Amino acid sequence: MRVLLVVYDNDSYTHLFPMGLGYIASVLEEHGHDVEVYSQDKYHYPDAHLTQYLDDHHYDIAMVSVIAGYYQYNKLLKISAAINESKNRPTYIIGGYGPTPEPEYFIKKTGADIVAMGEGEHTTVVLMKALDEKTPLSEVSGIAFKDGAKVTINQRSPLIKDLDTISWPAYKKFPIDYYRLEREPRMEKTDFGMPLMSARGCTFKCTFCYRMDTGYRARNPVDLLDEVEYLHKEFGITYVSFQDDLLMSSVEHTENVCREFRRRNLPVKWNCNGRLNYCSVELVKMMKDSGCVFINYGIEAMDNEVLKNMKKGLRTEMVVKGIEMTLEAGISPGLNMMFGNIGDNKRTLKEAVDFLLKYDDFAQMRTIRPVTPYPGSPLYYDAIDKGLIKDVADFYENKHVNSDLLAANFTELSDEEFYESLTEANTKLLTNYYDTAKQEAVKQVTDLYKDRQVGFRGFRQI
Repeated sequence: MRVLLVVYDNDSYTHLFPMGLGYIASVLEEHGHDVEVYSQDKYHYPDAHLTQYLDDHHYDIAMVSVIAGYYQYNKLLKISAAINESKNRPTYIIGGYGPTPEPEYFIKKTGADIVAMGEGEHTTVVLMKALDEKTPLSEVSGIAFKDGAKVTINQRSPLIKDLDTISWPAYKKFPIDYYRLEREPRMEKTDFGMPLMSARGCTFKCTFCYRMDTGYRARNPVDLLDEVEYLHKEFGITYVSFQDDLLMSSVEHTENVCREFRRRNLPVKWNCNGRLNYCSVELVKMMKDSGCVFINYGIEAMDNEVLKNMKKGLRTEMVVKGIEMTLEAGISPGLNMMFGNIGDNKRTLKEAVDFLLKYDDFAQMRTIRPVTPYPGSPLYYDAIDKGLIKDVADFYENKHVNSDLLAANFTELSDEEFYESLTEANTKLLTNYYDTAKQEAVKQVTDLYKDRQVGFRGFRQI
């Protein structure tokens, strides 16, 4: 079958390599399908271009994958309209974390024929066979599909236990020269970067998380570093960003990845998502020595009651200790905070701001956003129970209109008070960021002329 993978444009100068579609492309090719990639992201094609492209070419299948989010939802509607308007409209399949929790709604809104729910590699292969041989879709686990006037939702597919059985993404089907321009914390201007997956799943149960797959499955570090080495030799990659839900869900896995990095001795830096529960002086030193330059931590709050309410599995003393260990090791920490969880108030917001001002090393610009109860998360069902959101349609069409605005107010503050508090908090954070940048720029001028720095290459924004 001829399959077109559509990579949507997120209106950015650079885009992250679409790993999910990369894996799907790989398994489809392995099973004899003809796969092409439509890179709206790289070329910023208008949506009408996709309609014309489909009019001018024949494909049996078109696939789109999106995460949850107001931008992704609205983009998906426009992409779907472009596909549906084609006179050569193929069978249309959508997938990803966005449609998976509410497949019936997404089918009705997008006009898609099928939703692939959860991990798509095995599901897609079985689905392609059923479509090609015209066997009943009711026998394909892991999908929801149009069934006459209604939508049928099949049982979920089992998770892939051994991730090493999945082939690497089909990198050569994609414009890697473009994707390697991604920018990550502590990158040099000459670095080329790529995202990678070292594991899937997470052992924690945070109430705001909408990723529905349970358990934790790690790749063999040898195979993982084979992939890193391939990317370095084939595409000049010098920085990899592990996009796992949580690489540090396992100390053993983290240590094994570090050992394999050191054994290979590749000139490749890396970052990951981390867990402060597992921080130790020994572990962060090992990570630093193996090339880790940034650990993105989901802290979320600096109040123990709020952390308990969101089932974060953290206490503030763990947070402080872990961040100090990370900084001492010479690794930059990503300090992620949100506001508006159950129990949050003006005091808890001030504690978060004070923490950020104290420990921010300016590897990233940091602001605080409201918590969003995405469909599929426990917090989403709490919002429905509390009458803050009616259903998925209310969420996407009325409530979640921007990630920096409230979708549901779980606090005792009025919406006006909530926004006033966030205005004050983010004003402090942004003022601190730009004041520091200003000081660095002025120091650059002083050092240039005082020390006659012959290596200076001009004042640059980037």
